[in-house]
Amino acid sequence: MKTRYIFSMGEIKRKDNSIAFKNEKGWVYIPVEQVRELYFMNEVSLNSKFLDFASRAGVVLHFFNYHGNYSGTFYPKEKYISGNLTIKQALAYENDRLKIAKAIVGAIALNIYEVLYHYYRHDKKELKYFLDYLKKVGLWLEKANNINKILFIEGNIWAGFYDSFKYFLPEDFIMNKRVKRPPDNPTNALISFGNTLLYTKTISAIYQTHLDQSISFLHSPSDARFSLSLDLSEAFKPIIVFKTIFDLVNRKKLKVEKHFEKKFNYALLNEEGKKIFIQAFENRINEKFKHSTLKRMVSYNSAIKLDGYKLIKYLLEGREFIPFLLREKK
Repeated sequence: MKTRYIFSMGEIKRKDNSIAFKNEKGWVYIPVEQVRELYFMNEVSLNSKFLDFASRAGVVLHFFNYHGNYSGTFYPKEKYISGNLTIKQALAYENDRLKIAKAIVGAIALNIYEVLYHYYRHDKKELKYFLDYLKKVGLWLEKANNINKILFIEGNIWAGFYDSFKYFLPEDFIMNKRVKRPPDNPTNALISFGNTLLYTKTISAIYQTHLDQSISFLHSPSDARFSLSLDLSEAFKPIIVFKTIFDLVNRKKLKVEKHFEKKFNYALLNEEGKKIFIQAFENRINEKFKHSTLKRMVSYNSAIKLDGYKLIKYLLEGREFIPFLLREKK
């Protein structure tokens, strides 16, 4: 087991070579070699001795508050450092930003197309107009000569995608527009929670490469976040986050009255809802498939890291950077 989620309040510390967690039920011990990342979904107390232990073990810690909002990540000391690659990455931001950003947005459009085409084939013919729109994205990206035009195209793609939900989601999960802080309805809550989980998974994946988390291409580099993780997670959102949402909602595994907090206008998952979503999310991100290029079985989680290596090959060798496409899955 590489990922562990802790939902209850409690205390966490080092005990010999194990992670020890105590809540009202008592102590739980987890061998550190079985953990790559820890998610704290509630308030926990810890000390610097535990942080040092986690850092030396290479364990990434992700912190969320009670409301499910992402607080931050404790990132172990960099062990994969390459000055040469960092210089190349910075030069690529100056010289090749548009090319890389276009590749990311193009992959978003292609993956959304694949996800929606499933519903189109099952008699949701109302999706044809937007599917035809997605086919033209590549041509519009070719003509885009600055980052704002690329971001405008990306924004239109996501807006059209959200608008398509009305054709295949139950009425109580249809949203009028995307609202992030705070979410204002159940679907916005699911999107925000799912996107954040994927973002943290991408942080952990990039940690295993030599890439600099702060130098990004589609998103502007930021002092307050790992912006490259935002870039590399984009192509995977339709596949991992939204397919998880659609499956849980359409199969009635998540229900508004049962799994969302009424006192927050049903715009916040309760603890049971979070557990259901996280289990489905983990199942999907760890799902294995035969990669058409690599000719071997990989998980979506591994595919995120592979996208990091694709970017490295572009930076060092000039190989074309094409983010993961759902059609690569056999």
